[in-house]
Amino acid sequence: MSRYARQMILPEVGLAGQSRLAAARILVVGAGGLAAPVLPLLAGAGVGHITLIDGDEVTLSNLHRQTLFAEADCGHMKVDIAAKRCRALNSEIIVETVAQRLTPANAPALLANVDLVLDCADSYAVSYLLSDLCHAKDIPLISASVLGLGGYAGGFCGGAPSLRAVFPEAPDSGASCETAGVLGPVVAMIGAQQAQMALNVLLELDPSPLGQVVQVDCRSFRSTCFRFDHAPEPETAFPFVAASDLQDCDHIIELRNDAALLHPTARYASAEALEQDLPDPASRLVLCCATGLRAWRAAEKIHDIWPGKIVLVAASAS
Repeated sequence: MSRYARQMILPEVGLAGQSRLAAARILVVGAGGLAAPVLPLLAGAGVGHITLIDGDEVTLSNLHRQTLFAEADCGHMKVDIAAKRCRALNSEIIVETVAQRLTPANAPALLANVDLVLDCADSYAVSYLLSDLCHAKDIPLISASVLGLGGYAGGFCGGAPSLRAVFPEAPDSGASCETAGVLGPVVAMIGAQQAQMALNVLLELDPSPLGQVVQVDCRSFRSTCFRFDHAPEPETAFPFVAASDLQDCDHIIELRNDAALLHPTARYASAEALEQDLPDPASRLVLCCATGLRAWRAAEKIHDIWPGKIVLVAASAS
């Protein structure tokens, strides 16, 4: 046990805690900037079984914040390189890889038999998909988001309220690290917090990070923390579904006039035009766009005047 001696000496860990870590099965979604600290910290701590999913290759623009990778890794799948680094760090653990993007189609199977999910994906469509599934299955979810010089990490589901309970409305902006920029140390700080939250959950420490959000502003070096243990789940939610789940009886609207239709019965329409020509409330309304943001905002407007079921398709995550 010399490998874990420095953490086992802690009363919060000990032999019992180390055994819990060794028996744990976790899913890490995304092998980018947040995963760069998350993966080696959890592998080094002895988390016994890690499944990692990501469908992207390493590029040169990743390297300033995705510090698991080197220049020689460009062009290779991120999951392969990240898993190799984790295995080199700790040969006693199991690291499985899935070289795909997480989608509504493959997510349910990946969440089977896991004790904890870490959302490192940099996609709010993926974050809400994971939250919906984890909340339904009572699986703890540690989710984080970083943009510019700030971000947050939080513990959701697993007995705590979901991400939707804290952030029930569509995001104000569709900005991402690619469009708005980010600094590497900010990502590393929040990723390390995400890893510590995961360990606290697995070690069953009290108070639990589930039901808590930590926000970090690295411009002023201030952080704030709040709990949301009793936040109510929203009465209305628009779930993300896979394009493969669409049916002929659905009323499918593609909000992008320059994109290929995702289903033979789909048609192009703007949100404004759709408000003037709403379908029969007995049918399911499916709103499609690239990231899901435009579809979500349209759904919020339409729901106020139309009582039927509305679901969203984010083509970039389907």
